[in-house]
Amino acid sequence: MKEEYVILVNEKDEQIGLMPKMEAHEKAILHRAFSVFIFNDANELLLQQRAADKYHSPLLWTNTCCSHQRNGETNLEAGKRRLQEEMGFACELEEKTSFIYKAPFDNGLTEHELDHVMVGKYQKNPIINREEVENFKWMLLKDVQKDIAQQPELYTEWFKIIFEKFYEFIKH
Repeated sequence: MKEEYVILVNEKDEQIGLMPKMEAHEKAILHRAFSVFIFNDANELLLQQRAADKYHSPLLWTNTCCSHQRNGETNLEAGKRRLQEEMGFACELEEKTSFIYKAPFDNGLTEHELDHVMVGKYQKNPIINREEVENFKWMLLKDVQKDIAQQPELYTEWFKIIFEKFYEFIKH
């Protein structure tokens, strides 16, 4: 499999280089990423449970999909591509906000990302890619918020940050 590269950025989201994905996570170098939140008409959020063999945060629940932009790819193009790859569908997305976070993991890797948050609408259940996604569920935001408060260990770090600090941007 071809090695994946991430886009290194400064705090203003200006591209300053490329680096292999694993190296960026080993060195905790700031790079561009995105998180997609898909809602249905019942105002439920589509959550995914990360696959068991993910290199970090395996089996944790998180937003609909997330990943890294490829060189030359816009944020929205990247979000649509990854939504198709992980969840088996595409839809229109709207970028809502972005933020920088740093989260170390037990395996020695660190996420240090400038994360672009995108929101879209979709009505059907996904056709999940089992290499990427273990499971999925639809939940109302108030129920997700309550569950995060009761069982924070079941959710990814970036998802908890978005819920805590950027709730206004994702709620419908």
